[in-house]
Amino acid sequence: MRFIVMHKVDANMEAGGPPSQEIISQMGALVQGSLKSGVFLNGAGLHRSARRVRLESLAGETKVTPGPYTGKNELVASFTMLSAKSLDAAVAHARTLAASLGDVEIEVGPIVEPWDLGLMPKPASSPERFLLLCKSTPGDESGDTAEKHAAAVKALAATFHNDAAVLAADSLAPSARGARLSSVGAGQGKRVWVDGPFTESKEMIAGFSLLSLPSKAEALAWADRYAAILGDIEVDVREMNEP
Repeated sequence: MRFIVMHKVDANMEAGGPPSQEIISQMGALVQGSLKSGVFLNGAGLHRSARRVRLESLAGETKVTPGPYTGKNELVASFTMLSAKSLDAAVAHARTLAASLGDVEIEVGPIVEPWDLGLMPKPASSPERFLLLCKSTPGDESGDTAEKHAAAVKALAATFHNDAAVLAADSLAPSARGARLSSVGAGQGKRVWVDGPFTESKEMIAGFSLLSLPSKAEALAWADRYAAILGDIEVDVREMNEP
C-alpha cells in the first residue's frame, strides 16, 4: 500500500526561517534509512506561502492570488510535481490543468531544494521544480479522483515542449481512509491521532513524504517518528489511489 504523510506550516516557516540543523540532520537520517529499506518513494518541502500562488477556477473563470495568505481549503485531492522555467510558467501550467479538471483550486509552490538549505552549491543548470496541490471537492471525497486527475495530467503533459516536464503525479484516496495527528490543548504538548473523514483542513501544507508500507498502522508509526522530529505541528496521513 502507498501512503502520503503531509506536515503543515508553522510560524517559523511562514516567517522565512530555515529549519534547524538538528531537524535537517534527523530528517535526513529518517529519509535515508527509509530509502534503503524501500519505504520512502518520494517527497518534497515547499517554500513559505509568500512564494506561492493560489489559482481558483469556477464556472470557467479563473482567479489567481499570490501569497502570502492563510489557510482556507487545504484538504488535498491530488498533486503534480513538475519542472518549469519560472513560477509564472508553473502557474500557466496550473491553468491548463484546471481547464481539464473543471471547478478546482490549485496551489502552486516552489520546492525547497538542497541548496536552499545550504546542503550543497546550486548547480549551474538546475531546473526549477514546483508542486501543484489540487484541493479536494465533494466529488473527490466520494472517490472520483484517480481517473480524472490522471487524464488531466496526461493532457497537461501533451502541451509541454522542452521547457517543462511532469516529474510525478498522484491522487489521494478519500480522507475517510486517512488520519490526522493534532495537538490537544494549547501548550500541553499532547497529540492524538484522529481518524477521517475530514470536512476541511485550514493548515497549509509544508511538505510531503510518499511511502510504501503494508498497512495504515505502519504508516502512522512512521509518521509519529516524522512528527517527533518536526515538533508540535499537524500531520496528515492519507492512503493513495493505486495507478
